[in-house]
Amino acid sequence: MRPVLYEILKEMKERTGLSHRNHMDNDGPDPQLIRLDNMLIAEGICGPEKLGSVVGNAALTSGLNAASSSTGSEMGSPNDNAEYRNKLASIRSSYQSDMAEYQENRESFTKHVRDLLLNQAAIRPITGEQVEKTVRIIEGKLGSVEMQLKQTSCEHVMLLRSRTLDARRKRRNFPKPSTQVLTDYFYAHLANPYPSEEAKEELARKCGITVSQVSNWFGNKRIRYKKNMGKPPSSDS
Repeated sequence: MRPVLYEILKEMKERTGLSHRNHMDNDGPDPQLIRLDNMLIAEGICGPEKLGSVVGNAALTSGLNAASSSTGSEMGSPNDNAEYRNKLASIRSSYQSDMAEYQENRESFTKHVRDLLLNQAAIRPITGEQVEKTVRIIEGKLGSVEMQLKQTSCEHVMLLRSRTLDARRKRRNFPKPSTQVLTDYFYAHLANPYPSEEAKEELARKCGITVSQVSNWFGNKRIRYKKNMGKPPSSDS
């Protein structure tokens, strides 16, 4: 008689939990988690292998190209780029280490819960579906930890970008003596204000800036000079 009652209780539990299970199965992925994944892929913090999708692969390629071009245009200096990439690599390493630890602990905990419930099924009516439902609920709760890890990494990347670009902007205005050296060279070679690579290196050494900054300064100076030349002379009243 006891085994029969046992099976009846199991069947009742499975029937009452059917609608709830169907509701859980219809739940889609968290949009916030998708946004965080896309940002981490675009910044090169994680790769598409974490998501297992062809879309992730395309997002990685386009995202890295966009991030590299935009960051490079803002920073200008190879030293700035190297420093940014080194710090980004540190964030990537920390993220991957934390995620590996999280995945290991999550799998260990859910396995422990599953084994515990399966052992309990020998003495009380617990169906296999109920075991898996309980595991899914636990995994859903643990998902908040995963989201927090990804959110933190995204915040670190945005902070790094902000600080690096702000530092670059502060260095755009050269000291007055450096500007004077560049200006003197410009007007001394007004007929052809395009310094050679050797001249750029010499100017960079004198001004204490990079060759790239020298090139950018002359490019901007030529544009401003041509605009000023096109303006009509102002009349004194």
